[in-house]
Amino acid sequence: MKKASLYKKLSDNQVKCLACNHQCLISDNKAGFCGVRQNKNGALYLMVYNYPAAVNIDPVEKKPLFHFYPGSLALSLGTVGCNFSCDFCQNWDISQAPKSPDFIGRTLNLWGELWPPRKIINYCQNNQISIIAYTYNEPTIWIEYACEIMKLAKQEKIKNVWVSNGFMSAQSLELILPYLDAINIDLKSFREEFYTEICKGRLEPIKENIKKLWETGIWEEITTLIIPDLNDSDKELASIAKFLVNISSDLVWHISAFYPAYKMNHKSSTPHETLLRAYNIGRQAGLRYVYTGNIPNEELESTYCPNCGTKVIERWGIDLIENRLVGDKCQRCGYKIAGRFD
Repeated sequence: MKKASLYKKLSDNQVKCLACNHQCLISDNKAGFCGVRQNKNGALYLMVYNYPAAVNIDPVEKKPLFHFYPGSLALSLGTVGCNFSCDFCQNWDISQAPKSPDFIGRTLNLWGELWPPRKIINYCQNNQISIIAYTYNEPTIWIEYACEIMKLAKQEKIKNVWVSNGFMSAQSLELILPYLDAINIDLKSFREEFYTEICKGRLEPIKENIKKLWETGIWEEITTLIIPDLNDSDKELASIAKFLVNISSDLVWHISAFYPAYKMNHKSSTPHETLLRAYNIGRQAGLRYVYTGNIPNEELESTYCPNCGTKVIERWGIDLIENRLVGDKCQRCGYKIAGRFD
């Protein structure tokens, strides 16, 4: 465990966690909603510091980030716990693990392997990995651990990318901004009731963070998992697309297919036709870069020059087939493609 930096002491040994927009009030010997930030004698501690539950090497396209150094590998890590409790969570076995009665007091034995920040940096350097991805669960809840890694990574010129639900507090955002290079935010719906009932969160702070992050100049992409009968109406998809295009027509939108999981095992998978419909809605709204996911389709996963229509990056699923950019420009007409490219 490590003492947290983002919290406020209150009376009667209570604390207020400041990591995300839940702003949990936590009594002594209790944990916040995420399950991994625990009050001990009036001080808040991060229970999973140095102990990720998952560590893997992934293509950066898997995050998904399609316009951020295509073809690069990322060392991906995440701990247990989450500040959401989505009924459709694909990683529920780690994100919801702190709800288990055997979690408190036995975290290190059951749920993680020792990976202190310097070990992570050394691993990347020894294996020529240029990106660290903070993913699998919500990195905001282990922000003290993430920041220690990010600071070292920045010193060694290793890129830091987050995969986030976007529910971080203003204080958390301020902490990570000097070290963050890119982020993918899940915009799960455009209805407040979807967030409150299905995710146990709120929509408005996420919308604000998406705007703020784009304004900082940090590279940002958005993902929406489309779930049949829950967030797949033309009206809702058009609302998301309009919101994004009003921020920037260069904001990348990934629309992914749902597969039955966790508390939604009874639901059907997303039909290919739904993704195609969402893709067309995004393009008609004025977004220059829209991609489908979880259903391989070369035409809808490749990048095309918005000016002349040339295929500048060819993909199949998350596999990069060919990058035909000249720097960050279309080889045919010289149009600058939004993103970060070698």
